Amino acid sequence: MGNKVGKRIYRFLWKFALGLVGLSICFVLLFRFVPVYVTPLMLIRSVEQLSAGQKFQLKHNWVSIEAISKNLSLAVVCSEDQNFLNHFGIDFKAIKRSFKDSKNGAKRLRGASTISQQTAKNVFLWPGRSWVRKGLEVYFTFLIEIVWSKERILEVYLNSIEMGNGIYGAEAASRYYFKKKAKNLSRRQAAAIAAVLPNPREYSANPPTPYIQSRIRWIIEQMGQWGTLKFK
Repeated sequence: MGNKVGKRIYRFLWKFALGLVGLSICFVLLFRFVPVYVTPLMLIRSVEQLSAGQKFQLKHNWVSIEAISKNLSLAVVCSEDQNFLNHFGIDFKAIKRSFKDSKNGAKRLRGASTISQQTAKNVFLWPGRSWVRKGLEVYFTFLIEIVWSKERILEVYLNSIEMGNGIYGAEAASRYYFKKKAKNLSRRQAAAIAAVLPNPREYSANPPTPYIQSRIRWIIEQMGQWGTLKFK
């Protein structure tokens, strides 16, 4: 009797796991073509605002990558993930550098999370540092690298990333900080938005703090060295 119950539980769990995998693949296929109008992070932040008695704010306007300044595309790649076009979702060299810096006692560690990882986390998952969430992040990262093009990954990233308190995506950030459409961002304005991405609820792209000003200068320098962002 116990054997039969065990087999039934095993079959149920196996089917359940297969169902989750199938569902995740369906969503990844869907978002290859369909705009992502809302993400788990947007919902979580909204609940946090309401729970804290804060003014509700959610600014998000999906636009195509053609409607986003190439300056911003280049700025975020230079700022967040300079190996974006070359890696397959995980930048093992960046992870190795970050681990080495940690062992050497560096106070400010380099981020090893790629644009692909951040996109997977923002679109499909919740914020957190548990091993379960990290494992799912890796799974979804490889999945979008297989199904989506690099240009699509960057398009979704630029439309879903948190760029301020209640501000998500390039169009909303551009209108909020600089009162203009994302396609009209100058090189310096694009660098300013990219500069706050490591901690968008702490820093402001306009007006920038001295620290953000130094990051803007560094990003502009990197953009000049990079040249033009070309997708294969």
